[in-house]
Amino acid sequence: MKAKKIEINAEEAEALLDRVKNGALAQGDYEIIKGLLDTLALLNQAVTEKGTSIKRLLQMIFGHKTEKKPKSPKIEPVHRPKNKTKGHGKNGAEDYIGAKTVKITNDSLKHCDPCPVCADGKLYRQLIPGVVVRVKGAAPLQATVYEQEKLRCNICEKVFTADLPIEAGSQKYDETASAMLALLRYGSGLPLNRIAKLQAGMGVPFASSTQWDVIEKMADRIHPAYTELIRQAAQGDVIHNDDTTMKIQDLMAENQANNLKSFRSGIFTTGILSIINKRKIALFFTGRKHAGENMAQLLAQRQYCLDPPIQMCDALSRNFSGEFQTLLANCLTHGRRNFVNVAGDFPDECLYVLETLGSVYHNDALTSEKNMTPKQRLRFHQIKSGPLMEKLHCWLGEQFDDKKVEPNSSLGKAINYMLKQWQELTLFLRVEKAPLDNNICERAIKMAIMHRKNSLFYKTEHGAYIGDLFMSLIHTCALEKVNPFNYLTALHKHSSAVFKNPQLWMPWNCQANLTSLAC
Repeated sequence: MKAKKIEINAEEAEALLDRVKNGALAQGDYEIIKGLLDTLALLNQAVTEKGTSIKRLLQMIFGHKTEKKPKSPKIEPVHRPKNKTKGHGKNGAEDYIGAKTVKITNDSLKHCDPCPVCADGKLYRQLIPGVVVRVKGAAPLQATVYEQEKLRCNICEKVFTADLPIEAGSQKYDETASAMLALLRYGSGLPLNRIAKLQAGMGVPFASSTQWDVIEKMADRIHPAYTELIRQAAQGDVIHNDDTTMKIQDLMAENQANNLKSFRSGIFTTGILSIINKRKIALFFTGRKHAGENMAQLLAQRQYCLDPPIQMCDALSRNFSGEFQTLLANCLTHGRRNFVNVAGDFPDECLYVLETLGSVYHNDALTSEKNMTPKQRLRFHQIKSGPLMEKLHCWLGEQFDDKKVEPNSSLGKAINYMLKQWQELTLFLRVEKAPLDNNICERAIKMAIMHRKNSLFYKTEHGAYIGDLFMSLIHTCALEKVNPFNYLTALHKHSSAVFKNPQLWMPWNCQANLTSLAC
């Protein structure tokens, strides 16, 4: 809608109001009134759009708050007592799976001894012991100083130095030190200078330059595991992918030298999460390639005999590539989020959309609770969610057909997004294993975002590759509920075996392989 430009001063406006009040409109007044109303409509739309833009800016700065659907003005909220979370954040002894367990026997009493209180009774050992947890602080990386006694002959002056014990090892920084350092750097997002400051304060100095040398050497010894992880991820049934911006100083310098004109200036970290049956693999790729190009590079390693995978991403064109065939699914949460952003301006319309999508997500949760097979899940969604989505599709179309919503308004844009991507948004109603959203990949890519917020940038592409390597291994361990510290330590200790047969050193089979080697 474009308003016709009308110029009117204060005196002419007063005269127009008098004519409207007295019911004596003159020729041309209709055009003036219509122009004023059109201008008012445009101003209202601009204010709404500006409010939505400000909300998005605040979300970029402070992050997303929990998305809540708007309250219906016609329904009274039901006040229910809040159930307190069991445990209130406290961890039981069984949660300390990585803690050292010390068994304490009773020195004064033993099993089958007579009771010291009553003479007739006997003492029997209980199956469940008493448990007490004690937590102590220490530096993340600890050091031991070995003082070797030296003896010198007073005649030949030969010096005899005491041998180091076996537990001292042969390296200053052993496998556990490099594994812990990688976890702090790429699992928790701590910059090397912060780790150096912490270590110096604890009396165990560890310079940031030395830390980088240790991390780089470890990456050189375990990188076949990352390569194998990529190969196996390419065989996935469902592959999620998403992008986030990243900074690499060397590439940024190239951008400035070339004035951002001769080649692509964007720098991204692509997060890819591949699901094979119930196994999950997380991968990260940082550089000038966007998600679609990294996806194509991954699928180049896919076996030809396999069917095309389901690809889940948002609707940006850079997230997919035409080089390899996939069954494209778009994220339903992205469509939902557009309505959440404008819910304050259009509460009734957004409430209907959000409640409908909430019912669909409830149905999907039921399929997980009941451990349905992919075929059963598809059939359940077709019966339960299919009618809901069909009704929603009709409602979305009616908003434009009946001119209830202006297409260029913020609500109109949210509706238009859903209608344009409808086939991709509803793939879960037609294809087995198709997910509803890309949330699992967005949670994974938060590792890269955390690194960007804390460290700001990578210095070189090589440094970015090492970051991708460790983030991929660490997050895959988290998805598979494997201790990443033990896993990285095992890879480093058995580097030669990892190079020979990396498929035996994945997070899900590493422990079994270690057990077989010990036998």
